[in-house]
Amino acid sequence: MPRRTLFLITAIVLALHWLVLGGVSLGWDHAPQPAGKVFSTRSIATAPPASPPPAAPAAQISARAPQRPAPAARPAPRQPAATARQPAPADSAQADTAPAAATDGSGESAQPLADTDVAAAAQTDTGTAAAPSPLAPASAASGPVAQAAPAPASAPSPASADTSAGAGVDISPPGDGPGRSTSSAPPPARLPPPARLAFDVSGQAKKFAYNARAELLWQHDGARYEARQEISAFLVGSRAQRSVGTISSQGLLPDRFSDKSRSEQAAHFDYAKGRVIFSANTPEAALGPGTQDRLSVFIQLGALLAADPGRFVPGTHITLTTVSARSADRWTFSVEATETLDLPAGPTEALKLQRLPRKDYDQKAELWVAPALGYLPVRIRITQANGDFADLQLRSRTTP
Repeated sequence: MPRRTLFLITAIVLALHWLVLGGVSLGWDHAPQPAGKVFSTRSIATAPPASPPPAAPAAQISARAPQRPAPAARPAPRQPAATARQPAPADSAQADTAPAAATDGSGESAQPLADTDVAAAAQTDTGTAAAPSPLAPASAASGPVAQAAPAPASAPSPASADTSAGAGVDISPPGDGPGRSTSSAPPPARLPPPARLAFDVSGQAKKFAYNARAELLWQHDGARYEARQEISAFLVGSRAQRSVGTISSQGLLPDRFSDKSRSEQAAHFDYAKGRVIFSANTPEAALGPGTQDRLSVFIQLGALLAADPGRFVPGTHITLTTVSARSADRWTFSVEATETLDLPAGPTEALKLQRLPRKDYDQKAELWVAPALGYLPVRIRITQANGDFADLQLRSRTTP
């Protein structure tokens, strides 16, 4: 085969890998940020006050002017020595922080390895419409936790910024709107039996149409559970999410959630401390009652409906904290009407739930659960603000 033909085939395969794998949706991914110039930010210590206290003027001397003469009122014999010693630590701190400030202001990375690692990790979590880019924002999700930058030593603790993420489960009847009747603990749940669900996937990523296969494996023994979802496409690889944890009368209590595409990131649930800790070193999140991850939320929503179907009439809103591999946020789902879906597995009666976006650029997420299958998901459709989408439709159900 001519060398030029081999080169063209290789280029096409690499292009398909970049387009589709970067655009494949798995679970409730984060919505992309609005278009515009993107740059990373870094917290640095604030400058000392411009007006120093009268009692200690020497301590406020600017590090950029170490040779400024001392005030005339100060005793001459000791002032030069104090002035000579003062700039040393300040100059050292300025030497460390100045390159960072220049990097942040220009948007050009002076530390490409560190910034690229953060951006590549964020692509696992930013949603399917976000193109891979070394300048991608480190926090691509919406919400108070995702938008919070690492705080300096003098700033408030992250716990004060994620109070809402630590709230419980909110179930609002029709007409009340979301956020009107928060409960301190999750309502009862009835989990479905173990199952292996196979899906046909059709979608569009960056205007490129694709077809793929997906599988959701759900297993439990009454005490612990494991859920794993993987989507794969020919020649472009796969992406997988996994949730493991324990089972209570209120449903699932995740211990660990992982998301793996090019690399793996994870969230760890520490119930003793009431915190969620992220392997990406993003700020911790509050761990409130009923908190789920991006995969366990599929099962938990169905389990809530199965335990008390009469409570979740159309128009009911369910709000609970959901955790990705990088952050946590409050998501609200609206219970819609029952529909009969024409799926690859055959006609299936299913109840529709829809995530209510909070911002214009939030993704639209639709979930259909089937009462005949213990309210397991039989269709999942995620649509991004730019029109890209992924549509998973049940092809078969077997016992693992």
